[in-house]
Amino acid sequence: MNKTMKFGVVVFPGSNCDYDTFHVLQNVRQQETVFLWHKDSDLQNVDCVVLPGGFSYGDYLRSGAIARFSPIMAAVKKFAKAGGLVLGICNGFQILQEAGLLPGAMLRNKNLKFLCQHVYIRIDNSQTAFSRAGRKNQVLNIPIAHFDGNFYAPPEMLSELERKNQIVFRYCDEQGQLTEEANLNGSLHHIAGVINEAGNVLGMMPHPERASEKILGSDDGQVIFESIINYLEKKTGKGRKEARQKVKPVVSPLPPLIGNL
Repeated sequence: MNKTMKFGVVVFPGSNCDYDTFHVLQNVRQQETVFLWHKDSDLQNVDCVVLPGGFSYGDYLRSGAIARFSPIMAAVKKFAKAGGLVLGICNGFQILQEAGLLPGAMLRNKNLKFLCQHVYIRIDNSQTAFSRAGRKNQVLNIPIAHFDGNFYAPPEMLSELERKNQIVFRYCDEQGQLTEEANLNGSLHHIAGVINEAGNVLGMMPHPERASEKILGSDDGQVIFESIINYLEKKTGKGRKEARQKVKPVVSPLPPLIGNL
C-alpha cells in the first residue's frame, strides 16, 4: 500500500512553531512527519523539509544568522540543490535567506514594533509547488508574528524577482488591493513570500500553520500544505486516496533540549 508523504520539521534552539507545524502536517493533513534536530545531518529520507518559525538562537546577531551554521543546514542545502522541496516559515524564511537559498534580506518592521496579527496576502503566482491549490489573485487570511519581516532587496534583484515571477505572495487588503495600509511591515513590493529560481524553495513570513483549522479563525493556510501534498503526490505517483490514509495522531517527543544543544 502506498504511504503518505514524509515531512521533516527542523528544530533549532529557540524554535517555537515546530509543534504547531508538526500538528498540522501529521494530525490535520494526516502525513507522516518527523522532527529533524539541528545538530543532525540525516534528513531521514523526507519528501519535504520545513523550517518553522521562532527565534532560533535568540535571533542574536541577525534573525537566522547563527542557525544557518547548524549541521542540519548543510543537509538542507544539498537536499534543495537536488530539487527537494523546502518551506521556510517566518524565522525559517530568514534562515533560508542567510543560507543563500533565497534572495533578499529582512529589515526591522517599518514601525519598529513586533507585529502579531492576522493579515491578508494575495497569491501572485499560483503555478508553484506551494501555491498550486490556490487561484491567482486569491486572498488568504493568515497571521504574522515577527519583528524583522520588512523584505528588502536591491532594485536590480527586485526587477529579476518580478520578471521571473518569483514573488508568490504579497501583502494586500481584503479585496486584494496593494495598499500602503495593508503592507504593515513595509516590505518592498509588498512581498510576503518568494520562491527560488528553481521553484523548489519557498520562504514566507505569514504563518500558514496558524491558519489551518477553522477553530483558529481561518484555515486559509491549508492552501500551502494542500499544494505541497498535491505536488508530491503527482511527482511520486502516489495516489490521492492512499496518500491520505489516516495517520494515528501521535506527536513524538522532541530530542532532549538540555545539555545537548
